[in-house]
Amino acid sequence: MILHEFINLNKKLVLGSASPRRKELLSDMGFNFEVRTSEMEEILNSSDKPENIVMSLAEQKSESIWIKTQDEILITADTIVVFNNKILGKPADYDHAFEMLSMLSGQIHEVYTGICIRSFEKRIMNFAKTEVKFKPISDEEINYYITRYKPFDKAGAYGIQEWLGFHKIEKINGSYYNVVGLPCVSISEMLHEFIL
Repeated sequence: MILHEFINLNKKLVLGSASPRRKELLSDMGFNFEVRTSEMEEILNSSDKPENIVMSLAEQKSESIWIKTQDEILITADTIVVFNNKILGKPADYDHAFEMLSMLSGQIHEVYTGICIRSFEKRIMNFAKTEVKFKPISDEEINYYITRYKPFDKAGAYGIQEWLGFHKIEKINGSYYNVVGLPCVSISEMLHEFIL
């Protein structure tokens, strides 16, 4: 029996995210699900290890979203970019995005996503890590990308699936989908574990 059929047996899947990328990826995995979000203010302990930070953020999101019945499984996730031990979240404005991309130009950074899967009775957490290497990016290219694509809702100020990713990401080590925002293989494995 394939996974999405098994999940649908007496269980309703809920995605706790407003991210269109996460919604698209979970849908492409073959799942039917409801979306619920919250306006939670994240508490980030920047002195902790990146994997602990993202799992804590995913858990915070999970705790802020109501599970309505015993037949629901809630998935939440949070993604950060880490460069030289510095956490790069979503840029506040153009200048902030420009600063981030200038730092990442020609360098290797890491993308971490924490995942929390929870029901009334159970919760499990995990994370995924992907290394990303950018080719050098000129100021003109950074300006073009920010002006045209407005990556203000993306950790690290870029989307791997957009223009900058096509032209400037030289290689990755790890899950591509993790950089998009949802490490699909990890989600699949965790759901298998969760319902066994």
